[in-house]
Amino acid sequence: MDSCEIKSPEVPQQGSSMSRKKLGIYFIESEDRRMALGRGYTTSGSTPVNIHGKSILDLSKTGGWIAAFFIFGNEMAERMAYFGLSVNMVAFMFYVMHRPFTSSSNAVNNFLGISQASSVLGGFLADAYLGRYWTIAIFTTIYLVGLTGITICATMSIFVPNQEECDQLSLLLGKCDPAKPWQMTYLYTVLYITAFGAAGIRPCVSSFGADQFDERSKNYKSHLDRFFNLFYLSVTIGAIVAFTGVVYVQMKFGWGSAFGSLAIAMGISNMLFFIGTPLYRHRLPGGSPLTRVAQVLVASFKKRNESFVSSEFVGLFEVPGRRSAIKGSQKIAHSDDFRFLDKAALQLKEDGPNPNPWRLCTVTQVEEVKILLKLIPIPACTIMLNVILTEFLTLSVQQAYTLNTHLGKLKLPVTCMPVFPGLSVFLILSLYYQTFVPLFKLITKHPHGASQLQRIGIGLAVSIISVAWAAIFENHRRNYAIKNGYEASFLTPMPNLSAYWLLIQYCLIGVAEVFCIVGLLEFLYEEAPDAMKSIGSAYAALAGGLGCFVATMINSIIKSLTGNSEKRQESWLSQNINTGRFDYFYWILTGLSIINFCIFLYSAHRYKYRTQHVYEMEIKNDVTNNENSTTLAS
Repeated sequence: MDSCEIKSPEVPQQGSSMSRKKLGIYFIESEDRRMALGRGYTTSGSTPVNIHGKSILDLSKTGGWIAAFFIFGNEMAERMAYFGLSVNMVAFMFYVMHRPFTSSSNAVNNFLGISQASSVLGGFLADAYLGRYWTIAIFTTIYLVGLTGITICATMSIFVPNQEECDQLSLLLGKCDPAKPWQMTYLYTVLYITAFGAAGIRPCVSSFGADQFDERSKNYKSHLDRFFNLFYLSVTIGAIVAFTGVVYVQMKFGWGSAFGSLAIAMGISNMLFFIGTPLYRHRLPGGSPLTRVAQVLVASFKKRNESFVSSEFVGLFEVPGRRSAIKGSQKIAHSDDFRFLDKAALQLKEDGPNPNPWRLCTVTQVEEVKILLKLIPIPACTIMLNVILTEFLTLSVQQAYTLNTHLGKLKLPVTCMPVFPGLSVFLILSLYYQTFVPLFKLITKHPHGASQLQRIGIGLAVSIISVAWAAIFENHRRNYAIKNGYEASFLTPMPNLSAYWLLIQYCLIGVAEVFCIVGLLEFLYEEAPDAMKSIGSAYAALAGGLGCFVATMINSIIKSLTGNSEKRQESWLSQNINTGRFDYFYWILTGLSIINFCIFLYSAHRYKYRTQHVYEMEIKNDVTNNENSTTLAS
């Protein structure tokens, strides 16, 4: 075996400072390394390739902003469908399928949750086997199949219950013909096929778009920063079209046309995505990240009783050269976090010249696992923001039904109200570089105005203000309804109380979304290991999915604790919003958000950016080399 070995250290005396030394100085670099199932590691780094897996000789003919704009269209259509379904499906289930508001909103929350939480699967397939391009291509097709199935359900009368003799009073009293079990089964099936289709789009589109920029360029950081802002701008445009155009089509031409327009938009975006194929830069999938993670955990467990100061200790295992043993990944410097995982890279004499990958892993492989663990607290702290977004999407619609939605002579449909967070997002992103970046530069002295973690923190803080305002206004709205005799008329708008008071909470949550989600996407892409970029991006989608599930769970807990059917005591989240206590519910969300924000501040304070860690490692190595030179000279 051709290897560059560092001699085993002398066995130190008990209590020696050797046991407290940094482990990064003990490396063994070997040319011979195999993966599970006998597959050899390739030594290719993160160099972009074409669709055939061959290196791109002239990067000027591929990638860049033109390729990124083809990718933007796919995400815009996906989010248009996502928000179009989220805002219209509750009403469709209530008015057409004759389901109660509560069960309809829970079903939509589950759809939203599955579509985001399943992104981990899409991220895994992209990083392990398919690559981001083919993952997007396959799952956008699945998404289109699901949307087509929903359109068929809304178009053909056989898939919906009898609509005759079902007026608004009958709906409220629950006397309309309910949907047959097989009809609901069909609707749920095509709805969840659509959700599953999103699994491969959401974690890959942002990463695939960011892959189009050359990381060796001096403008790479600024391009990446602008890319994620424009990426989220495309998401926002899709949402705005869903909350306005799709709602208009539904009111003018019916449910079938509304859902059909989403399918047509998805089909067009798929076509544009495939047209841009010759322009794309690709990253080779690096093999199963779950296998690599499992190897590290198994190897560290097997060597849990081994010591770094043993006479059998040779060094920490790594392959030679600048490239790592993982396809599509560069080497990662050793860190001192999660020291127990370093046992997986602990090279002992007994490992021999041909080590078992389930007993010995490279330092880079161990550091991948460490990075995934270190990233978890940050996206986890955004779950609460996604809970608020989910609750606003459903509960605020119920509030709007009781309010006057006239804007002068123009009457906006209730389902159009969630467009206002999108409009605020659009406005902020449009003014971000002209207004917010110069302002934040004066305060933070950061070249981009604010760091990624600072932007996430700003978003979380604004979300607290948003939900607190929602509680204050809901208390006023409920008292006004009771005082003016609207207690039993929860679907009758009160002419003297404008729905545009909801704009305050909508715009604030829009501001929170811009800072938090855009900052999180950029943070995860830059901090994730090279061969796990899609899984890193999937963390953000997973946080969104968990936010939907947590929202459903909180709703269920509140209903069970505050409602009592035997005593005819309605819960805080009663279908009749005027007799419920949505204001108390919003105050609970405010308290949970404050606790969550404190946890985020602690996690962000402890976190070290990878670039910062590499810089510190270089300084330490320079110091060590200088000390060694001084020792040799003396």
